[in-house]
Amino acid sequence: MSSAPIVVHRPSSSGGRRVTVHSGGRDEILGTAYSDHDLVVFLEGVGVAEPEAIWDDPQWVEWRGGQAHEFHAA
Repeated sequence: MSSAPIVVHRPSSSGGRRVTVHSGGRDEILGTAYSDHDLVVFLEGVGVAEPEAIWDDPQWVEWRGGQAHEFHAA
């Protein structure tokens, strides 16, 4: 289990990565990101003022099963 509150999951077979946030003792699915822009929109939606400032910080965001910022099909 990750200690980072935001997880960008491995790329799906059709492309895109599920994004979840751990809050209030549970994981909430924010959606499927197909680009960094999508990730920014999701994170801003949950109150992150500057997503680009934290998305490469492992204390905030865990990128699972692939390179960070790559969203193409697995």
